[in-house]
Amino acid sequence: MRSSFLFLAPALILAATAASAQTAPMIAPDGTLLDIAAEGHTTRVPDVATIRAGVMTQAQTAAAALADNATRMARVLAALKKAGVAPRDIRTATVSLSPQYRYVDGQPPVVTGYQASNSVSVRFRDVAKSGAILDVLVGEGANQIDGPSLSIDQPEAALDEARVSAVKIARARAELYAKAAGLSVSRIVSIAENGSNDGGSPPPMVFMARAKAADSTQIAAGEADVSVTLTVRFLLK
Repeated sequence: MRSSFLFLAPALILAATAASAQTAPMIAPDGTLLDIAAEGHTTRVPDVATIRAGVMTQAQTAAAALADNATRMARVLAALKKAGVAPRDIRTATVSLSPQYRYVDGQPPVVTGYQASNSVSVRFRDVAKSGAILDVLVGEGANQIDGPSLSIDQPEAALDEARVSAVKIARARAELYAKAAGLSVSRIVSIAENGSNDGGSPPPMVFMARAKAADSTQIAAGEADVSVTLTVRFLLK
């Protein structure tokens, strides 16, 4: 039986591990290769709040549930328009109609009525005013509100800052390893972007709005962290 062997040049072998900050240096024909994983950060104040607002209604018949829901939802949409929310920032999120049942042991379920739901996803470009608009929506019949999800409208400039920061961090770390090994950083061989966070908030919690709120709803924007992770390969000599 004939045996086969596979030979790989050491310079082409690189053990990559996502969880580690850098890989072990490899010997290249004209020096030593070193991979550094670095994450750059910057912050921005979110300038867009996305909130889902809707109406849930119940009635004895499907037609009645839908009709009541449509009437209330029309008032909600009119309130959004009156508040100055642009049509491009209002998008239908869900429309549903489902029967409601009464369950008794040993008997088949009995339909007791129908539940209709309609909601829209709304982008508020003035975060500070979004809470007051939500109060108006509740007054006009909205009884379901999810959110907010805070984000940055144009995150590219912030992402570029994070990229520059990541390269600086990688360079400083490479200099540290090179000095410890008695070498110096010759040049960057390659840069790969592994992922980024554009400052969006995690999925929002869901809460039910009361018909009348004792205090005005407040939305605090805070700060969003924008980050980029890079893998930078350096040549050490």
